[in-house]
Amino acid sequence: MPEKGRVVIVEPWTPLEIDPEGIGGPEELVQRLAEWGPQELTHVLAEEKALMFRGFDVTPETLADVLDLLLPSRCGPGPRPRDGVTGGICRVAEERPETTVWPYHKMSATHAWPTRLAMYCDTAPLTGGASMLVDGEAWLGALDPVLRERLAPGVRYIRHLHDGSDFGSGSGVGESWQSAFGTDRREQVELLLDGTGDAWVWMADGRIQVSRTCPATLTHPVTGAEVWFNQIHRWHPAGCGPRDALSRMLPEDQLPWNVTFADGSPIPDHVVSEICRRGFATAVDIPWNQGDLMLLDNVSLAHGRRSFTGTRRICVAMSN
Repeated sequence: MPEKGRVVIVEPWTPLEIDPEGIGGPEELVQRLAEWGPQELTHVLAEEKALMFRGFDVTPETLADVLDLLLPSRCGPGPRPRDGVTGGICRVAEERPETTVWPYHKMSATHAWPTRLAMYCDTAPLTGGASMLVDGEAWLGALDPVLRERLAPGVRYIRHLHDGSDFGSGSGVGESWQSAFGTDRREQVELLLDGTGDAWVWMADGRIQVSRTCPATLTHPVTGAEVWFNQIHRWHPAGCGPRDALSRMLPEDQLPWNVTFADGSPIPDHVVSEICRRGFATAVDIPWNQGDLMLLDNVSLAHGRRSFTGTRRICVAMSN
């Protein structure tokens, strides 16, 4: 117990930073990771939530050797990689560098998600561009208990995919179902959706509405901690994701993306604003240098990006 009257300063959370101690270079990093072994790596990552490897001068040519130890069963970077994939490594396209990408858990709006993410800096930006990390346990703990109870059944994500025509009206905003599913045959779309557990319905104007119910929180598989794990703030019209401009153009039932409570009732705007405010108040900025590599626990941490100038190239890999 602290002494009476004594001020206890709690240091903000930051990733565990690991620097060279011996020969340096990616060779030392590979050697140290091999000495750790998979069990020790799992233990350390669960405890620290993110590991930042700096000063090892990892190159694109040596990246796969390191990732073989960090993510031995790495999978593809999602359904639609943007800039080439080799060996499960994707170079992320950096769109709209003048904007902030607010933190989120990768693929938390789907029925399956990676537990680990690795991020590698191929090219550091001229200014800005730090990754923003938010502790999901702290985010959940900062929210009103009444809201947490209301979200216990999960949240419902809703997509409206247009039929590829009539781009002059709301029905043509967003992605077409032909593009999303890679086919122009409705029966193939239905077969794909039947295998996912998603609910779907064809609309009179040719659109398809697809919805799924996912958890709002998760229990961490190693630590047992309950963590915030959803994308309410990115899918809701009142959130701080890329949907806000569309919400001013279209009625709610035509938005390409939306999110509700699990029972379909709307999530009030002020609730979403409070979710954003409380979560992002605890964000930790992690700057990048060329050759840096970060391994993060995708269940424990939400990640985003600050605005930047210059060229920022980050490669991403993930593992279940």
